[in-house]
Amino acid sequence: MNVAIIQFPGTNCDIDTYRVFSNLLKVDVSFVWHKENDLTNFDAVVLPGGFSYGDRLRAGVIAAHSPVIQALKKFALKRKPIIGICNGFQILVESELLPGALLKNSNQKFVCKWVTLKVENNNNIFANYFKSDSIIRMPIAHNEGRYYVDNEKLEELERNNQIILRYVDSTGNASIQSNPNGSISNIAAVSNIEGNVLGLMPHPERASESILSPDSSTNGIGLFHSMIHSLEVILKK
Repeated sequence: MNVAIIQFPGTNCDIDTYRVFSNLLKVDVSFVWHKENDLTNFDAVVLPGGFSYGDRLRAGVIAAHSPVIQALKKFALKRKPIIGICNGFQILVESELLPGALLKNSNQKFVCKWVTLKVENNNNIFANYFKSDSIIRMPIAHNEGRYYVDNEKLEELERNNQIILRYVDSTGNASIQSNPNGSISNIAAVSNIEGNVLGLMPHPERASESILSPDSSTNGIGLFHSMIHSLEVILKK
Protein backbone atom coordinates (compact mmCIF):
# COMPACT_ATOMS: atom_id res chain seq x y z
CA MET A 1 0.00 0.00 0.00
CA ASN A 2 1.31 3.41 -0.93
CA VAL A 3 -0.22 6.77 -0.01
CA ALA A 4 0.53 9.99 -1.90
CA ILE A 5 0.63 13.37 -0.16
CA ILE A 6 0.25 16.15 -2.72
CA GLN A 7 2.39 19.26 -2.21
CA PHE A 8 1.51 22.67 -3.64
CA PRO A 9 3.40 25.95 -3.15
CA GLY A 10 2.17 27.05 0.28
CA THR A 11 1.24 23.61 1.62
CA ASN A 12 2.30 23.48 5.29
CA CYS A 13 0.67 20.40 6.85
CA ASP A 14 2.37 17.88 4.59
CA ILE A 15 5.07 16.79 7.04
CA ASP A 16 2.55 16.41 9.88
CA THR A 17 0.39 14.22 7.66
CA TYR A 18 3.41 12.22 6.47
CA ARG A 19 4.35 11.51 10.08
CA VAL A 20 0.92 10.05 10.87
CA PHE A 21 1.04 7.60 7.96
CA SER A 22 4.72 6.72 8.26
CA ASN A 23 5.35 6.70 12.02
CA LEU A 24 1.95 5.89 13.49
CA LEU A 25 0.18 3.82 10.83
CA LYS A 26 3.37 2.25 9.39
CA VAL A 27 2.21 2.79 5.82
CA ASP A 28 4.39 3.59 2.80
CA VAL A 29 3.88 7.25 1.98
CA SER A 30 5.42 9.60 -0.59
CA PHE A 31 5.36 13.32 -1.30
CA VAL A 32 4.12 14.17 -4.79
CA TRP A 33 4.78 17.63 -6.26
CA HIS A 34 1.75 19.29 -7.83
CA LYS A 35 3.30 19.32 -11.31
CA GLU A 36 3.23 15.52 -11.53
CA ASN A 37 0.56 14.07 -13.79
CA ASP A 38 0.56 10.38 -12.86
CA LEU A 39 -0.84 8.81 -9.68
CA THR A 40 -1.19 5.25 -10.95
CA ASN A 41 1.35 3.84 -8.46
CA PHE A 42 -0.67 4.96 -5.44
CA ASP A 43 -3.58 3.44 -3.56
CA ALA A 44 -4.77 6.59 -1.78
CA VAL A 45 -4.15 10.33 -2.00
CA VAL A 46 -4.16 13.05 0.66
CA LEU A 47 -4.32 16.78 -0.07
CA PRO A 48 -3.04 18.31 3.18
CA GLY A 49 -3.76 21.69 4.69
CA GLY A 50 -1.94 24.95 4.18
CA PHE A 51 -2.32 28.04 2.03
CA SER A 52 -1.68 26.93 -1.55
CA TYR A 53 -0.47 29.91 -3.57
CA GLY A 54 -1.07 32.09 -0.52
CA ASP A 55 -4.86 31.77 -1.03
CA ARG A 56 -4.54 34.28 -3.88
CA LEU A 57 -7.80 35.02 -5.73
CA ARG A 58 -9.67 32.44 -3.64
CA ALA A 59 -8.55 29.58 -1.41
CA GLY A 60 -7.72 26.53 -3.54
CA VAL A 61 -8.66 28.00 -6.91
CA ILE A 62 -5.14 28.28 -8.38
CA ALA A 63 -4.11 24.85 -7.10
CA ALA A 64 -7.20 23.41 -8.78
CA HIS A 65 -5.53 24.14 -12.13
CA SER A 66 -2.29 22.28 -11.33
CA PRO A 67 -1.32 19.32 -13.57
CA VAL A 68 -1.83 16.82 -10.74
CA ILE A 69 -5.55 17.62 -10.61
CA GLN A 70 -6.23 15.88 -13.91
CA ALA A 71 -4.47 12.80 -12.55
CA LEU A 72 -6.50 13.16 -9.36
CA LYS A 73 -9.76 13.16 -11.32
CA LYS A 74 -8.73 9.94 -13.09
CA PHE A 75 -7.78 8.51 -9.67
CA ALA A 76 -11.24 9.38 -8.32
CA LEU A 77 -12.95 7.69 -11.26
CA LYS A 78 -11.20 4.46 -10.25
CA ARG A 79 -12.98 4.77 -6.87
CA LYS A 80 -9.69 5.07 -5.02
CA PRO A 81 -9.79 7.08 -1.76
CA ILE A 82 -8.92 10.77 -1.65
CA ILE A 83 -8.90 12.96 1.47
CA GLY A 84 -8.70 16.75 1.32
CA ILE A 85 -7.94 18.43 4.65
CA CYS A 86 -8.70 22.15 5.12
CA ASN A 87 -6.97 23.73 2.10
CA GLY A 88 -7.15 20.27 0.52
CA PHE A 89 -10.93 20.40 0.94
CA GLN A 90 -10.96 23.83 -0.70
CA ILE A 91 -8.95 22.46 -3.64
CA LEU A 92 -11.32 19.49 -4.06
CA VAL A 93 -14.31 21.84 -4.16
CA GLU A 94 -12.63 24.18 -6.65
CA SER A 95 -11.72 21.11 -8.75
CA GLU A 96 -15.39 20.04 -8.67
CA LEU A 97 -14.46 16.70 -7.13
CA LEU A 98 -16.77 17.67 -4.26
CA PRO A 99 -19.97 19.73 -4.35
CA GLY A 100 -20.45 23.16 -2.82
CA ALA A 101 -18.24 26.12 -1.99
CA LEU A 102 -16.10 27.21 0.94
CA LEU A 103 -16.66 30.86 1.80
CA LYS A 104 -15.09 33.25 4.28
CA ASN A 105 -15.99 32.48 7.87
CA SER A 106 -19.16 34.24 8.98
CA ASN A 107 -17.23 36.38 11.47
CA GLN A 108 -14.77 37.38 8.71
CA LYS A 109 -11.88 36.24 10.92
CA PHE A 110 -9.35 33.42 10.90
CA VAL A 111 -10.54 30.78 13.38
CA CYS A 112 -8.08 28.50 15.15
CA LYS A 113 -9.39 26.27 17.94
CA TRP A 114 -10.48 22.77 18.90
CA VAL A 115 -14.04 21.85 17.97
CA THR A 116 -16.49 19.09 18.80
CA LEU A 117 -17.82 16.98 15.94
CA LYS A 118 -20.47 14.34 15.43
CA VAL A 119 -20.01 11.38 13.11
CA GLU A 120 -23.16 11.56 10.98
CA ASN A 121 -22.37 8.62 8.73
CA ASN A 122 -19.95 5.83 9.62
CA ASN A 123 -21.03 3.60 6.76
CA ASN A 124 -18.19 4.73 4.52
CA ILE A 125 -14.48 4.11 4.05
CA PHE A 126 -13.43 7.20 6.03
CA ALA A 127 -15.43 6.85 9.24
CA ASN A 128 -16.09 3.14 9.79
CA TYR A 129 -13.61 3.17 12.68
CA PHE A 130 -16.20 5.14 14.68
CA LYS A 131 -19.64 4.24 15.94
CA SER A 132 -22.52 6.14 14.39
CA ASP A 133 -23.25 9.39 16.25
CA SER A 134 -19.83 9.31 17.95
CA ILE A 135 -18.76 12.64 19.45
CA ILE A 136 -15.14 13.41 18.60
CA ARG A 137 -12.68 16.31 18.87
CA MET A 138 -10.31 17.88 16.33
CA PRO A 139 -8.78 21.32 15.74
CA ILE A 140 -9.61 23.76 12.96
CA ALA A 141 -7.49 26.58 11.53
CA HIS A 142 -8.97 28.45 8.57
CA ASN A 143 -10.26 31.70 7.17
CA GLU A 144 -12.46 30.27 4.41
CA GLY A 145 -14.19 27.29 5.95
CA ARG A 146 -17.87 28.19 5.71
CA TYR A 147 -19.32 25.36 3.68
CA TYR A 148 -22.20 26.33 1.43
CA VAL A 149 -24.61 24.60 -0.92
CA ASP A 150 -28.10 25.66 -1.95
CA ASN A 151 -31.12 24.05 -0.32
CA GLU A 152 -31.68 21.61 -3.17
CA LYS A 153 -28.11 20.34 -2.99
CA LEU A 154 -28.29 20.19 0.83
CA GLU A 155 -31.33 17.91 0.59
CA GLU A 156 -29.41 15.76 -1.88
CA LEU A 157 -26.41 15.50 0.46
CA GLU A 158 -28.72 14.48 3.31
CA ARG A 159 -30.57 11.96 1.17
CA ASN A 160 -27.38 10.34 -0.08
CA ASN A 161 -25.67 10.28 3.34
CA GLN A 162 -22.80 12.44 2.06
CA ILE A 163 -22.54 14.50 5.24
CA ILE A 164 -19.87 12.76 7.30
CA LEU A 165 -19.15 15.20 10.15
CA ARG A 166 -21.05 18.09 11.75
CA TYR A 167 -19.98 20.73 14.26
CA VAL A 168 -21.85 20.10 17.52
CA ASP A 169 -21.75 20.92 21.22
CA SER A 170 -20.68 18.45 23.90
CA THR A 171 -24.14 16.86 23.93
CA GLY A 172 -24.16 16.31 20.18
CA ASN A 173 -26.50 19.19 19.36
CA ALA A 174 -25.73 21.02 16.10
CA SER A 175 -26.37 24.52 17.43
CA ILE A 176 -25.49 27.99 16.15
CA GLN A 177 -23.09 28.33 19.08
CA SER A 178 -21.22 25.15 18.12
CA ASN A 179 -20.78 26.28 14.51
CA PRO A 180 -17.35 27.96 14.31
CA ASN A 181 -17.59 29.36 10.79
CA GLY A 182 -21.23 29.59 9.75
CA SER A 183 -21.27 26.44 7.60
CA ILE A 184 -24.71 25.53 6.35
CA SER A 185 -26.31 22.85 8.50
CA ASN A 186 -23.12 22.81 10.65
CA ILE A 187 -21.35 20.73 8.00
CA ALA A 188 -17.68 19.98 8.72
CA ALA A 189 -17.04 17.15 6.24
CA VAL A 190 -18.70 15.81 3.09
CA SER A 191 -18.03 13.05 0.59
CA ASN A 192 -18.82 12.66 -3.08
CA ILE A 193 -21.84 10.53 -3.96
CA GLU A 194 -19.60 7.52 -4.72
CA GLY A 195 -18.09 7.78 -1.23
CA ASN A 196 -14.40 7.67 -2.16
CA VAL A 197 -13.61 11.40 -1.93
CA LEU A 198 -13.75 13.17 1.44
CA GLY A 199 -13.27 16.82 2.28
CA LEU A 200 -13.11 18.15 5.82
CA MET A 201 -12.10 21.43 7.44
CA PRO A 202 -10.90 19.95 10.78
CA HIS A 203 -7.30 18.69 10.91
CA PRO A 204 -7.19 14.95 11.80
CA GLU A 205 -3.37 14.90 11.55
CA ARG A 206 -3.26 17.35 14.47
CA ALA A 207 -5.47 15.07 16.56
CA SER A 208 -3.62 11.81 16.01
CA GLU A 209 -1.27 11.94 19.02
CA SER A 210 -2.39 12.69 22.57
CA ILE A 211 0.54 15.05 23.19
CA LEU A 212 -0.93 17.47 20.63
CA SER A 213 -4.38 17.61 22.20
CA PRO A 214 -5.60 19.69 25.17
CA ASP A 215 -7.75 16.73 26.22
CA SER A 216 -5.49 13.89 24.98
CA SER A 217 -7.80 13.27 22.03
CA THR A 218 -6.55 11.01 19.24
CA ASN A 219 -9.83 10.96 17.32
CA GLY A 220 -8.19 12.25 14.16
CA ILE A 221 -6.26 9.08 13.50
CA GLY A 222 -9.58 7.25 13.36
CA LEU A 223 -10.30 8.74 9.94
CA PHE A 224 -6.95 7.52 8.63
CA HIS A 225 -7.42 4.12 10.31
CA SER A 226 -10.77 3.79 8.57
CA MET A 227 -9.29 4.52 5.15
CA ILE A 228 -6.30 2.20 5.63
CA HIS A 229 -8.46 -0.66 6.92
CA SER A 230 -10.90 -0.26 4.02
CA LEU A 231 -8.00 -0.23 1.57
CA GLU A 232 -6.51 -3.39 3.07
CA VAL A 233 -9.82 -5.18 2.58
CA ILE A 234 -10.09 -3.97 -1.03
CA LEU A 235 -6.48 -4.87 -1.89
CA LYS A 236 -6.89 -8.41 -0.52
CA LYS A 237 -9.74 -9.14 -2.94
